[in-house]
Amino acid sequence: MKLLEEKIKNEGTTIGTDILKVDMFLNHQIDPILVEEMGKEFYRLFKDCGATKVVTIESSGISIAVAAARCFGIPALFAKKAAHKNVGNEVYSAKCYSFTHGNEYTMNVSKKYLSSEDKVLIIDDFMAGGNACNALIDIIGQAGAQVVGIGIAIEKGFQPGGKLLREKGYKVRSLAIVESMNDGEITFTPEIDS
Repeated sequence: MKLLEEKIKNEGTTIGTDILKVDMFLNHQIDPILVEEMGKEFYRLFKDCGATKVVTIESSGISIAVAAARCFGIPALFAKKAAHKNVGNEVYSAKCYSFTHGNEYTMNVSKKYLSSEDKVLIIDDFMAGGNACNALIDIIGQAGAQVVGIGIAIEKGFQPGGKLLREKGYKVRSLAIVESMNDGEITFTPEIDS
């Protein structure tokens, strides 16, 4: 998605060769016009997948998931990263290692909101090693639901997550695939068909 790639090139910053900061428009401060366009693009890419629910992880994926869900006319659901008293004990849960934060956490989804009837489109802001998506796939499987697609705003193509999920047979579509980040220069690779 050229609009997202241009935003990354113009406003994104890098730390070393593996961390891309987009907090000025995506995962701290949010550009609502960009996010709305991202939702429309995910709809275009997945409109025929039969999704009944969009699922993401708190918190950075929420705005994108809501924008996509609005286009589909279906609910958006997010996995919580910690136990919450208001969720209760009836949850599906999975452990996940965060590349960004360098720690492991447990994500939870209330059993009230995910069932075997659901066809799930996963939407998230970043993919590096694929840990978050794999944890969501685990939770979706616990519910007996089906993953019908995975939409990622920014995929780090130089890390294995996207490749491994595509090899498992998932339809993965990324709006921007970062090929490399060297000396502050960000290069992109074309979308990979899956």
